[in-house]
Amino acid sequence: MRLYHNPRCSKSRQAVALLKERGVTFEEHRYLTDGVHAEDLALLAGLAGIVRKNDLTEVIDVSDVDAVRTLLASNPKPMQRPVLVHEGRAVIGRPPEDILQLLD
Repeated sequence: MRLYHNPRCSKSRQAVALLKERGVTFEEHRYLTDGVHAEDLALLAGLAGIVRKNDLTEVIDVSDVDAVRTLLASNPKPMQRPVLVHEGRAVIGRPPEDILQLLD
């Protein structure tokens, strides 16, 4: 279980707290410094709303999965956060409680 996390984001910090409160073991992945895992790129690129359009520095078609994958691989900053990835599924934590749907 991997949580794409930005510690400067209040929603992201709330997601970390939710997981810790429930005793969930997860990898806290700081995507701004560590990038996006190659194995997660396709999954995340296909997730509706994964790109924060206000943070784009270039014009891309956010409905084009290949363009989004390329963007996330080269510049993860516009990625929505937090995002929880677990067993081939992913969910954006907006609101943070949404990540709980991936827990067993």
